[in-house]
Amino acid sequence: MRRALVWFRSDLRTEDHPALHLASREAPGGVEGVFLLSPGQWREHDWGDPKTDFLLRSLRSLAGSLVRLGIPLHLVRADRFADAPEALVRLARRLEADLVVCHRELEVNERRRDRRVGDALAADGRRLVSLHDQTIVPPDEIQTRQGTFYTVFTPFRRAWMERVEAGGIGDPLPAPEAREPLSVETEAVPHSVAGFARPPAGLVKLWPAGEAEAHRRLERFLESHAGGYGENRDIPSVEGTSALSPYLALGVVSARTCLAAAAATNRGRLRGGDEGLETWITELVWREFYRHVLVGYPRVSKGRPFKEETEAVAWRDEEEDLARWREGRTGVPFVDAGLRQLAATGWMHNRLRMVTAQFLTKDLLLDWRFGERHFMRHLVDGDLASNNGGWQWSASTGTDAAPYFRIFNPWTQGKRFDPDGTFIRRWVPELREAPTKALHDADKLTAPGLAELGYPRPMVDHGMARERCLEAFRHARGGG
Repeated sequence: MRRALVWFRSDLRTEDHPALHLASREAPGGVEGVFLLSPGQWREHDWGDPKTDFLLRSLRSLAGSLVRLGIPLHLVRADRFADAPEALVRLARRLEADLVVCHRELEVNERRRDRRVGDALAADGRRLVSLHDQTIVPPDEIQTRQGTFYTVFTPFRRAWMERVEAGGIGDPLPAPEAREPLSVETEAVPHSVAGFARPPAGLVKLWPAGEAEAHRRLERFLESHAGGYGENRDIPSVEGTSALSPYLALGVVSARTCLAAAAATNRGRLRGGDEGLETWITELVWREFYRHVLVGYPRVSKGRPFKEETEAVAWRDEEEDLARWREGRTGVPFVDAGLRQLAATGWMHNRLRMVTAQFLTKDLLLDWRFGERHFMRHLVDGDLASNNGGWQWSASTGTDAAPYFRIFNPWTQGKRFDPDGTFIRRWVPELREAPTKALHDADKLTAPGLAELGYPRPMVDHGMARERCLEAFRHARGGG
């Protein structure tokens, strides 16, 4: 009787898991799961301690859920993607599994790995079946009239909405029915892997792992915070977001489940209805957009800008400036608060992601790839498509990016989104006693009497930095 192996990757759940259902239908002889531990590849992809720790804890939760379904989980060491074909063929032989089922991953290296795994399994008389899962709409099903991928969000959103409204979201799949347990032990998930350290306990506590926690957060957000999301999502001092991004990044909950729950709360609507819910649904569409871009324009997976002409921007090479930005010692309170939040929690409020990214790329004129790498190494929700899309938007190098002449003023951003300084004072303790007006005004912050607070002077004058940035982009465009 046929046996199947479910290869888990960025889909660490049992609910709404098409591959798990297919394996259960097609393999009356038994279903087993496998996850490849690839710390060497994770390091190359700039994963950091927070994401790796969250992954291992999510795996531990998944293993428990699978045991209750009668499905053991195997852990296989394959340090790099190049090791995956041999590792999976060897396991499939040992388990006598002639079918391996997984969900497609969209990044360039992952797609290359999967082709090689499929070829190796086929050469051994076995079959790899990969199903669509990472996005609600498959990337090749939304294209322009010219047959190309969208590069501007607004028309993409319109086409995406029309596609989903016409076809319906569909009900997310429940977990498959429990099977008769196999006489195979589930392997213990390690607490750490080579090259990665366990984050501080305080950070770990912020991000409980597992499907139950993801669904709890989704339900709590939709019940308590979604209505005010449109106004509160930009205010970092209030709990106005869903905080689901780490769970979406590893597939602990599916985007389809999130969309279906949001639409149900909005009386079946994707557009219109509750403004906060519509805004949150739009954020899910942004997530889809960046994944479609990743497939349509694979150069963005390779450290290259989407706008190829921006390769000519003469970024500054100032290691000390980069170090001060990383450490949250720029002398701009709102920027430093965001960077220190990232270091302490493994997460940063989205408004601050934009502000800190623009400060690095526009005020300091430092290469966006340094910032992209720093975020990936510290974010618990590190995700190539969204992180790259956000950084290239801020740096004006990406698809649908902010025009190069639209440059955030970090002082006015702080005044607008943290007017009373609550967020700044939480993360920049040196400024707890500073007058509120000084938190949003460089001249007041550097006035006599505030130097003893121990806070650094601003690294750069924003007006001067803005002109320097404009000149660099004009020159790259051939205008200077």
